[in-house]
Amino acid sequence: MGVITKIEPKGIELPRKQRVAAYARVSTDTERLMNSLAAQISYYSELIQKNPKWEYAGVYADGAKSGGRADLRKEFNKMLEECENGRIDIILCKSISRFARNTVDLLETVRHLKEIGVEVHFEKENINSMTSDGEFMLTILASFAQEEIRSTSENLKWSVRNRFEKGIPNHRTKIIGYDWIGEDLVIVPEEAEVVKRIFQRLLEGKSYISIINEFHEEGVYTKRGGHWTFGSIRDIIANPTYTGRLVLQRIFVEDPITKRQCKNKGELPQYIVENHHEAIIDQETFERAQQEVVRRKAIGPAFYTPGATCFTSKIKCPYCKVNYTHTTQKCQHSPSRGYWICSNARANGRSSCKVAGTVKPVELIKAMNEVLELEEFDDKVFLDKVDYISIPARDTAEVHLKDGSVVTKDCSSKASERKWSPELRAIASQNFRNRPYQYVRGGTCFTHKIYCVQCDGQYIKSMSRACKSEYFYRCNVHKQQGRCLSLKSDALMKLSARVLEIDDFDEDVFDKKIQRINVDGDILEYVFYDGKSVKEKYIKPKRKGQPISDEQKRKMSESTKKWWAEKHEYENKTKEV
Repeated sequence: MGVITKIEPKGIELPRKQRVAAYARVSTDTERLMNSLAAQISYYSELIQKNPKWEYAGVYADGAKSGGRADLRKEFNKMLEECENGRIDIILCKSISRFARNTVDLLETVRHLKEIGVEVHFEKENINSMTSDGEFMLTILASFAQEEIRSTSENLKWSVRNRFEKGIPNHRTKIIGYDWIGEDLVIVPEEAEVVKRIFQRLLEGKSYISIINEFHEEGVYTKRGGHWTFGSIRDIIANPTYTGRLVLQRIFVEDPITKRQCKNKGELPQYIVENHHEAIIDQETFERAQQEVVRRKAIGPAFYTPGATCFTSKIKCPYCKVNYTHTTQKCQHSPSRGYWICSNARANGRSSCKVAGTVKPVELIKAMNEVLELEEFDDKVFLDKVDYISIPARDTAEVHLKDGSVVTKDCSSKASERKWSPELRAIASQNFRNRPYQYVRGGTCFTHKIYCVQCDGQYIKSMSRACKSEYFYRCNVHKQQGRCLSLKSDALMKLSARVLEIDDFDEDVFDKKIQRINVDGDILEYVFYDGKSVKEKYIKPKRKGQPISDEQKRKMSESTKKWWAEKHEYENKTKEV
């Protein structure tokens, strides 16, 4: 019998389907264009899924996003990230102008996609980026698209400036204190009182941070329902609209591609419409406020830095060429002991400064009273007469007056000569054992007790930028990587009180019972000293805001429709010409 050999069948490899995605974009948020965007999404979704050789990889769409800058389009960047990860083979796009209007961005992106094996098809121009003549055609057509932006921008600028010459604003910007009703600015009484308070507090000598904290404590929010910031306070003080004047073209777009806005400092003409609306602040008060701002800028950061005094930026180290900074030590037996020290010595150690001596505020004030011949210290007299204070040696202050004279004074403190009694030492030692976090700058009862499960990092206290009285706890490792669960102090206290089964949060109870808190995602595990543990979900507090009323929505809609009607009317006239 012959030899029988079995031949196994070869597996037939079916061709892999190409993963196809599409990109769509519209520039403005109008009903017509948003409907166009929805139509593009439906069209591409159906087109890709109908082709048996294609595998649907999604449609990425950016609404109300300019094509001039790629970094501002989230969906576009998300699509590029998927390409980098090898999940997309082909990208479909309606036209070059939808993909990018910046020639440099377009070519760099298409070339990079070509290097990693991703094709880009532009339907309107019938261009495939993988073909030999594709990049050449892209360069030419992209240049046309970029110049189209500039041409459109120049036409719009001509229209806007024509309106300015007639005293008509280009758009109705929201401004606290007023509401736009048709073409008129009408005072909102409640908001106008906030504006008046800002000018009043400024002229009373209050710092920006003091005004911000005052509004935060009273629950006063901005026009859009957000927290007050240095910028929002500064913009209100510098805005001449509150005097009844309308200043047109205060800002302008420097480049239509980057959309970068600049303050008009004389590059373009400005148009002032006098008595355009009812004033909230009289002209005299407004001028006084501007003079006060100029005076404070000349002083330095004294009125802008939280906790600053008249001595801020006035005390200099002649060796390190830096300012002295104020620091505070807190403990139970001595609630507040502040002093001034060279900022270089504070940051890098006292060995980095030749003097490295501290100056007590009390001794400094005594010396200033002697130099200025004052019975009671007056910060305004100090700012008017003293240029700066130099610290050439320990406990020595050289007062440089604005008239050119220099007076040297002794600022030594007698407190250092007094020795601690055994009783004081025992109290301080006991306080440190009971509450060591009090000896950490900015420490609270949560210091050294909150830990991240994922990286074993420790949660540290972070101050809120918007308000001095708000702070959060963030993992010191994940914070640097940009992925960190923030624990707001108020919410953390409420959650801790619930875990401890008490009505109001108590630091003493927390210290005695809770050993540590483990954070895993949004789950907080409270570990007690007695060995038990309780897990609770941390719910991020909702940001308080001011809801938009139906009447405000109606006004915004009417304003937008009117603006678009005028724009289309102008474009039609331009085409006819």
